[in-house]
Amino acid sequence: MSATHEATLKQRQEALHRHYAEVPEDALITDQARATPGQSRDCVHGEVEPANNDGMRFRYGIHRAVGGDHDAPNPGDMLSAALAACLHSTLRMVAERLEITITDSEVTATAHADVRGALMVDTSVPVGFQRLHCDVRLTVPASVDKRKLRVLTTGAEQCCVVFQTLRAGTRVTTDWRIDEAA
Repeated sequence: MSATHEATLKQRQEALHRHYAEVPEDALITDQARATPGQSRDCVHGEVEPANNDGMRFRYGIHRAVGGDHDAPNPGDMLSAALAACLHSTLRMVAERLEITITDSEVTATAHADVRGALMVDTSVPVGFQRLHCDVRLTVPASVDKRKLRVLTTGAEQCCVVFQTLRAGTRVTTDWRIDEAA
């Protein structure tokens, strides 16, 4: 990263820190995505459109383990992608704040599920991913202090919104609006 970019990130975050301390309600954000059938009318494909993304849509499919074709990213892939992207970007931002040079980095997130619960084969098996794992590969200069590296890794996990959301569990609510077709 260029020194200009690093200064810009630091300046942005310091300004945000001051602003949110004074106006805490401005720190509340909302992210959103909408799923539709898209071009496909079968039940194992569709499209998802993240908000604030200039109308870009992503095709999705359903995992073959539950009857889909697994020919497009499935919701578990997208969950894993969200976790990997969030932890990777948080790691890099914390490194910049700590002035640690990262020469290479990669985060692989893996989600593990037993789908027997989802298919009602065995109702004692919980529906959902039973385990998520992040494999982080990081290359830094040998001169980086080991205590500083611990601050980096701990800070990245503590500041990663998706990581902490999944680790803590989050209440999910649903509103159903059912229209009757003529």
